[in-house]
Amino acid sequence: MELIPSIDLRQGRVVRLLRGDDGRRTTYDVDPLDTVRGYAAAGAQRIHVVDLDAAFGEAPQRSLIEAMVRLPQAPPMQLGGGLRDRESVQWAFESGIDRVVVTSLLVRDFELFSRLATDSPGRMIAALDIDGDSLKLAGWTEVAEQPWPDFAARIEPLPLAAVLVTDIERDGTLAGPNVGLARRVARACSVGGLLSGGVRSLADLEEAREVPEIDGTIVGKALYDGAFTLADALAVCGGEQAA
Repeated sequence: MELIPSIDLRQGRVVRLLRGDDGRRTTYDVDPLDTVRGYAAAGAQRIHVVDLDAAFGEAPQRSLIEAMVRLPQAPPMQLGGGLRDRESVQWAFESGIDRVVVTSLLVRDFELFSRLATDSPGRMIAALDIDGDSLKLAGWTEVAEQPWPDFAARIEPLPLAAVLVTDIERDGTLAGPNVGLARRVARACSVGGLLSGGVRSLADLEEAREVPEIDGTIVGKALYDGAFTLADALAVCGGEQAA
């Protein structure tokens, strides 16, 4: 199973939000570029980047993201947050982003999402940010009219890289991930799942590793708060037992 460390950006700083609430933001005293360098040095094979400014409808942090991608040490990156039209997705790919992560585009313009996924096979990730049975979008400030299973059925035929599953109630809480939800969503979409939200321990990673539907786990707060090291997380995801 792939371990993907996360870098959430807000106004140029590395942050984590509690359940997506910008009013409950933790800002970390680390430089985004140094964070990329550190993850690369520890062996990360991919980094998950979220532009929270763009997600909340503000000016995207494109210059910073481009600088992160251009670092000689940088591994492939996947980017989410505010990629809601063809221009923004094309900018991401042209800037060197390996995979893009979208929710709002999937909900608001499925025809365009489908064309982009077909034109870029294996490079689009559908992010299903789930609160109960509801699917949230636009930085989790809006609720889709249809429940998440309706969207899972629509994206099932597409050549996606993965489906990213976040249990919003657990995001940023260190309460443990919802492995069962990730399994159900991945099965419904017939594509590998990326588990996100609530990872607190190496034991959580061991549990996720044993689920064949889960191809990767995204970890943010647990790394920043020192719950475990990236090196230990990578070892567990690679098959070693937690110490």
